[in-house]
Amino acid sequence: MSDPLSDVIALLKPRAVFSKGISGAGRWGVRYCEFGLPSFCAVLEGSCRLAVDGQPEMILLAGDFLLLPKTPAFTLSGFDPVEPVAMVPVYGTTQTDELRHGDPEGPADVRLLGGHFDFESPDAALLVAMLPGCVHVRGVERLATLVRLLREESTAQEVGRELILTRLVEVLLIEALRSITAQQTPPGLLRGLTDPRLSKALRQMHANLAHGWTVAQLAGIATLSRSAFFKRFISTLGQAPMEYLLVWRMAVAKDLLRRTQQGMAEIAECVGYRSASAFSTAFTRHVGVPPSHYARGAGLRSLTTDTRPTKTHLNGKQ
Repeated sequence: MSDPLSDVIALLKPRAVFSKGISGAGRWGVRYCEFGLPSFCAVLEGSCRLAVDGQPEMILLAGDFLLLPKTPAFTLSGFDPVEPVAMVPVYGTTQTDELRHGDPEGPADVRLLGGHFDFESPDAALLVAMLPGCVHVRGVERLATLVRLLREESTAQEVGRELILTRLVEVLLIEALRSITAQQTPPGLLRGLTDPRLSKALRQMHANLAHGWTVAQLAGIATLSRSAFFKRFISTLGQAPMEYLLVWRMAVAKDLLRRTQQGMAEIAECVGYRSASAFSTAFTRHVGVPPSHYARGAGLRSLTTDTRPTKTHLNGKQ
């Protein structure tokens, strides 16, 4: 049976960029602007305050793990009142020494391992929207271990480094997302997967994308009436079943157009359309350009230089 969460992570194509040690001592506070790319941290010892824009302030304790799939602006600080220092992010820095906030000589009140990565998929924003905006997990040692491994691998220059980092980030994402409870999960795919009935339908949709699904068929898999299934799906995932299916089909189609040489008829069949013309019409309506144009554009983009942003999370200069 297909695993929808693994499908989404695989399509996002996460790639580790940077990880480093962070500590704070005395009176300190830093303010980071919106970053946009995913970031994470694990608290190794001590505690501190974190205020992420749009989220209630939280206390981070030793053993905590935090994942922000599209890092908004945030303030990180000790517990004494202080005017936070504005930090200027620097994308992908190779600086390896620990970043100290506050008293440079005093004993650290908190030590963290933090970092960020990016997604290679041009559809990252669409796919990230299926995930929670903030993941805060407490006491899961496996996550702290994964962050340590990321730190070690990102600072080493060993053969196979990029592949290992990619796999570690994929595991880190899945481990973090499956560690949160249903109560912590906003409407979206993750909440749908915690619903025993909806998860059956979601797994079938992902496993058999080429099937001509109807709401009635999916409701039958979930052992619900059509109306009950439709209402439950919208309230849990935030969109109608056929809308979710269309979004996922188009995401898979764009991935196939970017990285394969399959013909339109083959791709159409893979994502549930009976003909290339029907697929082309649906794709053009959804994406804004015909699939052939999209494929050509993707090929041209692959020949250009990397244009990722030049800023990073949790590694600024005061």
